[in-house]
Amino acid sequence: MDRLEQTICALATPPGEGGIAVIRVSGPDAYPIVEKVFVPVRQGRRVAQAKGYTAMLGHYTLRGEEMDETVALFYRAPHSYTGEDVIELSVHGGTAMAEGLLEALLLAGAAPAGPGEFTRRALEHGKLSLTQAEAVMEVIAANGRQGAALAKSALDGRLAKRIGSIQAALQSLNAHLTAWVDYPEEDVPELSDAALTGTLLTQKAELDDLIAGYGAGAVLRHGVDCVLLGRPNVGKSTLLNLLAGFDRAIVTPVAGTTRDIVEQAVQLGEIRLNLFDTAGVREVGADGDAIEAEGIRRSWKKLDEAGLVLAVFDAAQPLEESDLDIARRCQGRPALAILNKQDLAESTEAARDLLAPYFKQVLTLCAKDAASLQPLSAAVADLLGTAKL
Repeated sequence: MDRLEQTICALATPPGEGGIAVIRVSGPDAYPIVEKVFVPVRQGRRVAQAKGYTAMLGHYTLRGEEMDETVALFYRAPHSYTGEDVIELSVHGGTAMAEGLLEALLLAGAAPAGPGEFTRRALEHGKLSLTQAEAVMEVIAANGRQGAALAKSALDGRLAKRIGSIQAALQSLNAHLTAWVDYPEEDVPELSDAALTGTLLTQKAELDDLIAGYGAGAVLRHGVDCVLLGRPNVGKSTLLNLLAGFDRAIVTPVAGTTRDIVEQAVQLGEIRLNLFDTAGVREVGADGDAIEAEGIRRSWKKLDEAGLVLAVFDAAQPLEESDLDIARRCQGRPALAILNKQDLAESTEAARDLLAPYFKQVLTLCAKDAASLQPLSAAVADLLGTAKL
């Protein structure tokens, strides 16, 4: 049997305890299947006769036993999410009642839905384009309002329209050139070099803009792995605590306190940062602390994996050779230099001049001051390109 000929069902709300659990049923036999398990509270009412966009109160049964109070919402094809007959059944939240209803539906003839199958059916029935189908998960997974708005824009079809406009312009140009070459006897006007290159450059600029926006959009929707890198005692853990909003890491004047990588997810403006506070980078001799040495090795490894690097330096101390080694390793990466402890520094001009060749931006702040979050947020958004979206 063709999968589209089967009626599928699945839990539409997150599993576990909650106020309400919703089970969605979709397919050609949605109404006959639900009628076998759902009993309306009002005498004489039938599921088969329910109109679209209406609701009905009742209860569901499992093997003839009345189970839980249920609200049924009805959608008639093609006016539903999947384009098929759809019924959404709401019961009290929790594992027992939801699993009982799913069992009843499966016994009545429904098949369990596969991952993303409702959206796939919407795509196959023309309810969504491919870009809209992909945007469904992006909306669900968005971590901030700007990321959600961007995903919603794709879901509304704006991305598909932009791509369609580029495609139409190039197809029109191709058709004109084909007709001019294949039918010389016809009065097909020749395109000037200026018109040809103008159209191509315009569409290339549109494509470049889409490509550039993809990376920044992914950051807004999914967040970015961010590494805090620097020598011992430059204030990396203090910065982590500032971003987290609580004392996530131990802060002491003793070098080497952070030995393993400390992880913490934080929200910085519209961007979700998966923060990794690494061990302070310094030379450890052959007879030095093996645990600290392993922590430093992991710090360098994490640098290669990061989508964002916050390289922290002590503004109150002259830069050391190890600072410049860190700066050189950050060159060409999405890295921001942070001159921390500005409240203790007499001047940061010399340090800024030394770091500027390796970073797109050098930021001066005090990690103990909450006011530092705003300029840091703006600098990160500018570096990752999300400020332009």
